[in-house]
Amino acid sequence: MDGISISALKNASLEIKKGEFVSIVGPSGSGKSTLMHLIGALDTPTSGEIIIDSENIAHLSEEKLARIRNRKIGFVFQQFNLLSKTSAIHNVEIPLIYAGISNNEERQEKAIAILKKVGLGDRLQNQPNQLSGGQQQRVAIARALINNPNIILADEPTGNLDSKTGEEIMQMLSKLNNEGKTIIIVTHETIVAKRTKRQIEIKDGVVISQGRRKK
Repeated sequence: MDGISISALKNASLEIKKGEFVSIVGPSGSGKSTLMHLIGALDTPTSGEIIIDSENIAHLSEEKLARIRNRKIGFVFQQFNLLSKTSAIHNVEIPLIYAGISNNEERQEKAIAILKKVGLGDRLQNQPNQLSGGQQQRVAIARALINNPNIILADEPTGNLDSKTGEEIMQMLSKLNNEGKTIIIVTHETIVAKRTKRQIEIKDGVVISQGRRKK
C-alpha cells in the first residue's frame, strides 16, 4: 500500500517580533502543536525556513538544535514535566547541567534565586507531590527561566489549573513579558488568549488570522 502524506501545516507564514506577548489559538487538531514544536526547535520542517535571531534553524543538526533550545527558549508545559522524586531546586538546575555548568554551588545559587523570583523561596526542597498544581507550574516557569532565554514557549500553561491559579500564572507570564521576554502561548482557551497582546489563529493547518500587535 502506498504511504499517505498528510501536511500538518500548509504554507504557514508568520512573524513574531522580539518582546511580543502572543497566543497561538485553534481547535484540537488544527496544527497548533506542530507549529509549537517547529518554533521551539523540537521538530524540523519538511520545507521552508524557521528564523530565530537571524539564523535559519530549519535544518540544523540535533546537537545545534539542542543548544538553541537550551540557550534561547524556555519551555512551560501543561503537564509541568517535573522530575517526581527530586526537589524544586534540582528540577530547576537541570537546564544548567545541560548548559555545562558543572559547579554545584553555582547551579544551586542560580536555582534558589530564580525560585525566589517566582515566589517559591519557602519551597526549595519540596518535591512535586508536596506542591500544589500552581506551585508546580511556578517551578516549571523557574526552570524555563534559569538560562535567561529570550523566548518563553508555553503549551497550555493553565490547562491543569483552577481559574484562580491560572490567572496567577498568566499574571506572571505578563510580568515576564513586561521585563522584555518574548512570550508565546499555545492554547485553546479563549480567556487565556485574550490576555495576550496578539492572537494568531490556525485552522486545518492554515494560519487564518494573525491579529494586530498591541503595545
